[in-house]
Amino acid sequence: LHVDRNGVRWNDKLTLPYEPFIGTIGVSPEIEAISSLQPDYHGGNMDLPDVAPGAIIYFPVHTDGGMLYVGDCHATQGDGELSGVALEQRATVTLQVDLIKNWSFAWPRLETRDFIMTIGSARPLEDAARIAYRELVRWMAADYGFDEIDAYMLLSQAGRMRLGNMVDPKYTMGASILKNYLKP
Repeated sequence: LHVDRNGVRWNDKLTLPYEPFIGTIGVSPEIEAISSLQPDYHGGNMDLPDVAPGAIIYFPVHTDGGMLYVGDCHATQGDGELSGVALEQRATVTLQVDLIKNWSFAWPRLETRDFIMTIGSARPLEDAARIAYRELVRWMAADYGFDEIDAYMLLSQAGRMRLGNMVDPKYTMGASILKNYLKP
């Protein structure tokens, strides 16, 4: 398929938007060796389209040096990478890596101009969603001044759930809330 900044030419009649993102990004797990295809608390092949230019992604670091890895860049993808492949592309990626000390959390987090998101990966799919929402409740309580029960109730009304990977050993879900709901 022809891909450029104007879009992804699917056929002569259809052009999809060019929405590049990193499908696989993470750090080394704590003690085990895991294939980069398997998403988990360390990141991995999450295939979340929100890991896009301008996003900030946070990982809990479990090993000296973190051992960041990046790959599996996509030109576009629907939620879930249904067929097992998106429109993968060769890419040159520029990242800024910062170490934030004294900030403890269990699962990957993502921030854009408009929202914050926590990411959970598990099987079955409901467990990935539960992890993501649990971690978002904790983030809202720790950094935005919410009581956990108030964060839980607000997410019931205004939370959003994004399906990332649904074809690898674990599914990935991203729970998010718009930043304008986080202001006091």
